[in-house]
Amino acid sequence: MDLKYTDATPSDAEREAVDALLGPPPSGWEGAAERSDEDLRWARGGAAAARDRRDQLLPALHAVNDRVGWISEGALDYICRRLTVAPAEAYGVATFYAMFAVRPRPAKVLHVCTDLACAARGSAAVRADLTERLGPAGTPAEGTVWQESPCLGLCERAPAALLLRAGVDPDLRSLARIQPGGPPGRSLGEFEERGPGGGAPEEPTAGATRCSAVIAPATAPTLVTAARTPESAPQEPPPAAAVPQSGDPALVLLKRIGTVDPASLDDYRSTGGYTALRRAFALGPAGVIREVLEAGLVGRGGAAFPTGRKWQATAQQADGPHHLVCNADESEPGTFKDRVLMEGDPYALVEAMTIAGYAVGAHQGYVYLRGEYPRAYERLAHALASARTRGLLGPDVLGQGYAFDIEIRRGAGAYICGEETAIFNSIEGQRGEPRSKPPFPVEKGLFGKPTAVNNVETLVNVLPILEHGAAAYAATGTETSTGTKLFCVSGQVDRPGVYELPFGANLRELLDLAGPPGRLRAVLLGGAAGGFVRPDELDVPLTFEGTRAAGTTLGSGVVLVLDDSVELPRVLLRIADFFRDESCGQCVPCRVGTVRQEEALHRIVDRTGAGAAEDIALMREVGQAMRDASICGLGQTAWNAVESAIDRLGVYK
Repeated sequence: MDLKYTDATPSDAEREAVDALLGPPPSGWEGAAERSDEDLRWARGGAAAARDRRDQLLPALHAVNDRVGWISEGALDYICRRLTVAPAEAYGVATFYAMFAVRPRPAKVLHVCTDLACAARGSAAVRADLTERLGPAGTPAEGTVWQESPCLGLCERAPAALLLRAGVDPDLRSLARIQPGGPPGRSLGEFEERGPGGGAPEEPTAGATRCSAVIAPATAPTLVTAARTPESAPQEPPPAAAVPQSGDPALVLLKRIGTVDPASLDDYRSTGGYTALRRAFALGPAGVIREVLEAGLVGRGGAAFPTGRKWQATAQQADGPHHLVCNADESEPGTFKDRVLMEGDPYALVEAMTIAGYAVGAHQGYVYLRGEYPRAYERLAHALASARTRGLLGPDVLGQGYAFDIEIRRGAGAYICGEETAIFNSIEGQRGEPRSKPPFPVEKGLFGKPTAVNNVETLVNVLPILEHGAAAYAATGTETSTGTKLFCVSGQVDRPGVYELPFGANLRELLDLAGPPGRLRAVLLGGAAGGFVRPDELDVPLTFEGTRAAGTTLGSGVVLVLDDSVELPRVLLRIADFFRDESCGQCVPCRVGTVRQEEALHRIVDRTGAGAAEDIALMREVGQAMRDASICGLGQTAWNAVESAIDRLGVYK
């Protein structure tokens, strides 16, 4: 593809997709078919226009990719003219994300997960069978192309696959629209009768096409059938199916999942929804921050930074406007808790973000959502529309004179965009590469302004703090890890899913709930960036300080269980392959180190003892260099799991 403006023109479908997002072009300088007399007198564009429009680049690329299935030279050229973006830069963004294509491909793309949880549940056999039926990955067949994918966030239903289909009405983004999942005896019609925000939108009519289908657990026959006729794909189960504890009165964060209609604002409010926001307005911004500080809430994404301190630092910045970003791009392999929260209790996130925005002085919030989460997208979009209709978002929230709104920005398949500053670049229309810190986001974040970034679980924890008070919240858990924690249990267990336990419970208690295998080999805590735990270490307390003292990490709450049938050297190879592939390539320690780590693991995959010693020594040196000198957490943690397997599990001895 040429990297300057060209004579290539977009197809009608591509032009319509872009114009539906941006509106019709106002002048010939911005892509209109003809130039007006005014265009001949005035040249439009320039650096100011580029700054104002650049953040629409990722949504515009999504619009074309969703409509056509790939991004042609003409489409990219048209987007660049509309947004005043240099084609070379737009091409760099389009090729950064795994979900986009800049070469022709079929309208139907089948993403088949190859990551750890799915591998433990037989994804290799599914892919081998699929190769027999449709040909190797990347080979178009029957109007479909299938490709191997990193974790899709569907680990409780492994092995998993996601079918994306271009060219359908975006309002029919999924056939599995909203499944009430509410109490028995309540029909979809009863939900719909309640008016705006009162229940689920209508199901698509029979035979309607859709552009996404989740097939999990997947088999090759079901995948082939779904690829041929997407309408025949099985419906997704309700979110409660991912919560084995559903209905337990002790639940705090998961209490509504499986007991209320996730599409109903009325249901949400009848179970205490928006009580926390009303108390927030009574306390004032400083009072909200004080409550969060006294509750001891720390981030649930893995870094465990005190949330109140982050909000306080953002609120104190004189520069403005302030922004709030919800990091819903949970792409750590084995993580799916935020998806379950968004699918099963979307209004909780909307309310929590409104409280956070009020506390930090922000009037605009963004949800940066994984592109692989179509149902979460639909439910959040429905919740936002309902909240606006009821005056819970908009220019005067609850009549309190506070203006706040939320916009969803979809990611496009980049693990690195789970890093907070990479999210800023992605939203701004740049490649999703992390920024050097300092300056920190609270000083200079999104659009160069003070920004608070929290993940979904962290934000939802704010609700019980304000509903019951900081002291009551802090009474659960331990002194330094307060409240409850969500754990994503997957792999070789009887009951995979999201579990909620008070901080301080131990790993053995969690595994007993999930049904551990008879011959446990190891547990991977924290995902690919975490560390392994031996069977004799199951009494480790599940707290940030407890896992740290045990020489491992809690991370985001991933608990991947492996029995003794698993070949650990192959698991380590998959982890190394993942980090090598997902490295953004910006900094040398990570770009080179992840490659060298994978190469060394390939050399010793079948070796032990002295035959592996030289390469293990090399990996230690490379791993330390990545840990010390990488810009962001990807490179800093890429060696963690491999190191723990060598030192704790004795792999290669």
